[in-house]
Amino acid sequence: MNKIKNLNPSHFIGEGALIIMTIIWGGTFVIVKESLNDISPIFFVALRFGIAGAIIALIMFFKKRRIKKKDIMAGLFLGVFLFLGFVLQTIGLKHTSATKSGFLTGSLVVMVPFLQMIIEKKLPSRGALVGTVFVFIGILFLSSGDSSITTFLGNLGASFNLGDGLTLACAFFFAFQVVYLDIFSKKYDFWILFVTQLLSVSILAFIAAGLFHFTSMEVIYINYSNNLIIGFLYTILLATCLNFGLQTKFQKRVSPTKAGIIYSFEPIFAALFAFFLLSEKISNFGLVGCILIFSGLIISEIFDTLLPDGKRVSKS
Repeated sequence: MNKIKNLNPSHFIGEGALIIMTIIWGGTFVIVKESLNDISPIFFVALRFGIAGAIIALIMFFKKRRIKKKDIMAGLFLGVFLFLGFVLQTIGLKHTSATKSGFLTGSLVVMVPFLQMIIEKKLPSRGALVGTVFVFIGILFLSSGDSSITTFLGNLGASFNLGDGLTLACAFFFAFQVVYLDIFSKKYDFWILFVTQLLSVSILAFIAAGLFHFTSMEVIYINYSNNLIIGFLYTILLATCLNFGLQTKFQKRVSPTKAGIIYSFEPIFAALFAFFLLSEKISNFGLVGCILIFSGLIISEIFDTLLPDGKRVSKS
């Protein structure tokens, strides 16, 4: 009874909020993929982040945040990584499935500890090392295509295409952004960092879209459709503005380990959305790859908690 009385409802509310966020992020892959039938990828990124940035800037105006140059410079630095991540992810979605995009993007969880080792001089944990092995093998399986067991080893990774490569690269830049955000959020105003990131992504994307258009690498086009309108509403209001508000308010109520585990479900939700909305199917070997990647993400979060110094924690 004492344990029940000591339960803090705020923890359950916080975990519930993070689950809602993860479901919304999981749906983003399908929504964006459908939207790209009616708009060029980089132009989509530019408009999405420009409108979201304007909304957050308006909120900041009423909150009367004090703007400092050092906060803006830090936000611009983070915005470069965010820009590279979202542009590569969005272009990659043109050439790969929403399911594979979700799992490959999720691999950033195991990239972060190694970047922390380089940037913050923090050695990666055993969980990160073990998780990386699972994720690497999972990516090979996920990219294997549908083949028989006798030809599987010969075809291992053979269907790894341009979209897969771009998505894997996007995870790398997202991991950079996560590491530097962890550093900068302790030094600078978080709201300034956030809005500066959004606006800098939009500006860089507009510049990139113009350069790609004039060099004929990507023609700018937009066809107004229901899918495109839904895509903008979903990514701007839900995936960006709402999710950021939920994360800011509730993540502090949840332990980092639990938050990491909850976020690791994002590719699972992406796969479910893709199956029911796009009828995307995945081969048996691809399914094994998804399971391995998901296992790697979970292991990277809980391995060191359950097995400190190589021993399981006693429950007594």
